[in-house]
Amino acid sequence: MARLTRSETQARNREELLNAAERLFLREGYQSASISKIADEAGLSTGAVYSNFTGKPEIALLVVRRIQERNIARLSPLLAEFPAGRSLRALRAWAEETLASGLPRLELEFALDAKSDTGLLTAETGRHRSAIDWLTAAIEKHLPALPPGLTHRLCAEAVLNFVFGLAVRRVIDPTVTAKPFSDFLETMLLPAE
Repeated sequence: MARLTRSETQARNREELLNAAERLFLREGYQSASISKIADEAGLSTGAVYSNFTGKPEIALLVVRRIQERNIARLSPLLAEFPAGRSLRALRAWAEETLASGLPRLELEFALDAKSDTGLLTAETGRHRSAIDWLTAAIEKHLPALPPGLTHRLCAEAVLNFVFGLAVRRVIDPTVTAKPFSDFLETMLLPAE
């Protein structure tokens, strides 16, 4: 097997560190994870962390972006079939898995940390806006006509605010489920029979 070049080794280490950080953040939360723990989880040194990243906030931002990209990739085909019963069941399953994954805690703890760093806050705001843009486009496709005064973007923001509120409640109370969210979607979006 050929030896990896320096840049290939660095790229591999960077990916291993991001994977390790994601596991650690989801398992223990953002606040509990340290650079040392991330390095240990990846089987690398703290020097490897600092040669790839400026610090924990940058790592967390990259991790939540990756998770968001995977969620969009998973949700896009479900929303393409929406409001079919199968896609609604799959959406419910996704919501429950996400609530149980540790992501709500990671998002909340990271948001609290990001608010004191202007650059990080700008990046987080952009990430949230891209999620709203994606959801706005999905809603436009499936609900082209809305009541007067209601825009597709307003609907997207309302849904995401609902989801974030549900996630915060789940951090506080582990018995909170996605049922109110899925019931809301079913009531509001499925045609009456």
